[in-house]
Amino acid sequence: MTGPHPAVAAVRSAVRDNLAGVVPQPISVAFSGGPDSTALLAAACFERPGQITALVADQHWHSGSAAAARRAADRATALGAAAEVLDAPSDRSEAAARDARYAALAAGADRHGCAVVLLGHTRDDQAETVLLGLARGSGARSLAGMPAVRGIYRRPLLGLPRSVVRRSCLELGLEFDEDPANRDPAFARIRLRHEALPALQNALGRDLTANLARTARLLRDDADLLDEWAAISVDEVTGVDGSLDVAGLAALPPALRRRVLRRWAPGSNAVQVDALDALVARWRGQGVVSLPGGRAARRVSGRIELVPGTPNPRSMSGGADLGVATEEPG
Repeated sequence: MTGPHPAVAAVRSAVRDNLAGVVPQPISVAFSGGPDSTALLAAACFERPGQITALVADQHWHSGSAAAARRAADRATALGAAAEVLDAPSDRSEAAARDARYAALAAGADRHGCAVVLLGHTRDDQAETVLLGLARGSGARSLAGMPAVRGIYRRPLLGLPRSVVRRSCLELGLEFDEDPANRDPAFARIRLRHEALPALQNALGRDLTANLARTARLLRDDADLLDEWAAISVDEVTGVDGSLDVAGLAALPPALRRRVLRRWAPGSNAVQVDALDALVARWRGQGVVSLPGGRAARRVSGRIELVPGTPNPRSMSGGADLGVATEEPG
């Protein structure tokens, strides 16, 4: 008796391994009806029958979105999952869509008593994320890409190429929809996927996607260690009034210092962190640094303190607008 096709076996094995430490319990899958989430849902239902709920986010991006979401929910039910359509309206930007989708997923998982949400990102998505982080001029944390596990979210397919995941659907005879947004050149990720990445692969070799994903994994290990040190260091240089000691910051290695500054001013982009770092390492009497949330930072008497401020659109932008999400694909 022959076993499943290698692509089907690979997807099931990836899901099994990712859920190895998760005790039997309700599990949700973020399900769009596309090939990646379809392969993921089918494998999850195979590995954990009777435990799976498909969460379908309707973002209201086109007139047929409600019908498409309902069709996806019906397909999820046919695969053996429970299903719920989530209302997650957003404007057509990757960041807004991601935020709305994740808020809806978290609420849906909570309603169904699911401590885990599975996401269908593949190795190709990881490579795209690394390149987009590079285009934004971000540091190692952004180039480290997406984690396989973060909080309630898990990405079992992150080590598999998109072609293998799609092949598993075809081998199982599973129907799926192609999201029109995945062909919309308004999104930087889509331009990268269909134009830039194929050109880079042609120039540098077909192993580029795998190599970028491996780079992300190595950088994530480094970034995790530096973040652990930063969590300790920020306490050491922060005063009771919440201000930072410049001398203490100056004594830190630059990579660690920048992480301390990012922790101290959460939400700051790379340009803002660089401006904060200049208050320490390149002090020339410069003025305040605009930060997210209507705040600003200034250096006074050897300390850096937060003050009310008016956000500066130039300092908030982080450079040219690439339309790039900070992590997950739209």
